[in-house]
Order: sequence, then structure tokens, then C-alpha cells
Amino acid sequence: MARGKLKASKWARHSDLDYVEELVLYSTSQAGQPGPELANTRPILADAMDLESLNTLDVIISCQGGNYTQEIHAPLRDMGWQGYWLDAASTLRMDNSSTIVLDPLNQSRIKQNLVKGQRDFIGGNCTVSLMLMALHGLFKANLVEWITAMTYQAISGGGAQQMRELLIQMGEIHEQASPLLRSRESSILDIDSRIDEYLNSGALTTSTIGHPLANNLLPWIDIDLNNGTGREEWKGYAETNKILGREDNPVPIESTCVRVGTFRCHSQAFTIALSQDVGIDELAEIMGQANRWVKVIPNNRQDTLQSLTPAAVSGSMDIAVGRIRKTDFNSKMMTVFTVGDQLLWGAAEPLRRMLRILSERHEFEDD
Repeated sequence: MARGKLKASKWARHSDLDYVEELVLYSTSQAGQPGPELANTRPILADAMDLESLNTLDVIISCQGGNYTQEIHAPLRDMGWQGYWLDAASTLRMDNSSTIVLDPLNQSRIKQNLVKGQRDFIGGNCTVSLMLMALHGLFKANLVEWITAMTYQAISGGGAQQMRELLIQMGEIHEQASPLLRSRESSILDIDSRIDEYLNSGALTTSTIGHPLANNLLPWIDIDLNNGTGREEWKGYAETNKILGREDNPVPIESTCVRVGTFRCHSQAFTIALSQDVGIDELAEIMGQANRWVKVIPNNRQDTLQSLTPAAVSGSMDIAVGRIRKTDFNSKMMTVFTVGDQLLWGAAEPLRRMLRILSERHEFEDD
């Protein structure tokens, strides 16, 4: 291996290709077809099921989903592959041999596990990563006793086809209401009644999402754990404490996860029990200085409606943190509302940053 260089599959930013010796893009459905034109990249997409080819790589970054991980990871390791597996899927997150990566919070833990010889580094659940980035300062100052979270999660968390179906649902609803909208004689109650009837008729397209989401919300995400909790809610507790290295002394976290009809960005409302009574201004400062991505939004109507929304944050690395206030009934309890783009911090960015950590480590070792 050349000094400071890595071989990596799947993905890297243009600006990050300076340390990639060769980038090999794989596909499960388009192998053999031309790939995107990137520096240091083979022009033809490789077969993502080709274990012999994958076995030649130093790093594999998989964004294919859990089924791909289940099919490929173990056989590849059984072949003796000693490379680094970076994965956005949840399949390996809670394995003892894996580290969930969110380096602004747990870089020391990542590096310790690298020294120990760990080879699987997994991106966390998007909602968990956004929560931890937003509340980083509170955890760092050891101010968190427990948290309840109400999440409002964008449809992009369910994938591209669900995003498409949400737009289809919106169009179908508009089509139903359109004749009444064009009539000055129609009342809003007539329009509302027609839409409600259509939503409950079974005629709305729901083949991908499973239920009406346009003009609606879905207060359940992921599989049922048969204890009144969805797997998405369980992740808030389990993954948070693994990232923080607090498996033996976990922070209690309860979540109710809701799918809403926005395209991008997960929003979350937190009630947090503090370990000590800290003033609002100091809490805002603690949160705002924890990392360079948190942007504290003043708790007033104008700033909140302008800057603490999915529309304001979408496509940005910034994590908006606002509505910071104490509860009236207990000065050691606070509420916070946060918004972040889960397609960035919740998926791509932790893996990109982990690739950079690996490149810096190899450069140091080659020295």
C-alpha cells in the first residue's frame, strides 16, 4: 500500500479522493455498466456479489442495506479478508466486534478499538446520530439523567421509493380535491370531507409506504418488538449507550417515533432531566460550543419559524437546536427541539469521516 493511500469501494467525496489510491464502485444491479467519472476510479461498475474482487480491497463502504450485509460480510470474513468494513446498515451495529461511529462524540473509542484490531465500523441510526450531535454538549458536561424523545422523521428515512410514493399520494389527493378547489361555491368542509373519505377508502396508492402518509402521520416506525415498542424506538436507547460507551451505566432514553410527510430532515422534541440546575443561557452555550455543526436558534417565534425547520436545514451539515427552555414545574428539567438532515449526518457523513480516520492512521503507520 502506498503511503497515506487506501483502496475503498462504494463512495467518497471528490475532495477526499486525494488519499484514495483506487476507488472501485460496485453495484448489485448495474455491474458492467459505466460508472460516474471520478478521480482514481475504475470506469466500469463492478459486481457487488463478487467475493474474489471484494477480497482485494482495503476498505469496503456498503450503503446497500442490511440484506447485502447479511449475504456478503460473513462469507468475506470467512475467506480471510482482513480489511475494514464500513456500513450504513443496522445489521452489525450491536455486535461486540463492531463500533458505531460518530467521531465528534466517540473518536477516542474508535481509535482505541482500531488499536485493538477491530475491523467493523458501522454508522449509527440516523435519528440517534442527530440526537447525539445536537445534545453533545449536555452529554459531554455529564448533565443528562434521562431523556424522552418525540421524533418527527422524514419519509427519506424509508428510502427513495417511499419518497416517490409520498409525492404520488399528494398528487392523488389534490386530484380528488381539485374540482372543489376550482369552485368558488364549495366549502372547505366539503373539501375536507372528500379528502378524508378518499384517505380511508383504500384507493390511495400505498404499495411502498403501506399506509396513507400525505395529509397524515404514522406513529410507528420499523418492526414491532412485541412489547409496545418499535425497533426504531429501541435503537434510541441501545445505540446511544453503545456510542457513548455506557453499556454498563446506561442513560435511560424513551422514544416515540413518528413518520411525517416531509422529504428530508428528522426533527426531534426532547424532555431532558438534568443532573443539576443550570441556567438557560449557560445550557445554550454548552450546547452551541460542543461541536461546530450545532446552530443554536433563539427561542422566539420569528427565529424558530425561520430557522428551526426541515426546509431551513435540508442539504446542510448544520444541526439546528432551539426551543431551549426549562419546564415550569421543575427547574432541573428542560425541553429542546432539534432538526438535522439525516441523509447527511445520519448516513453518509459518519462513514466519510471514518474513512478519513483510517487514511490518517495508515499514513501514521507508514511513517
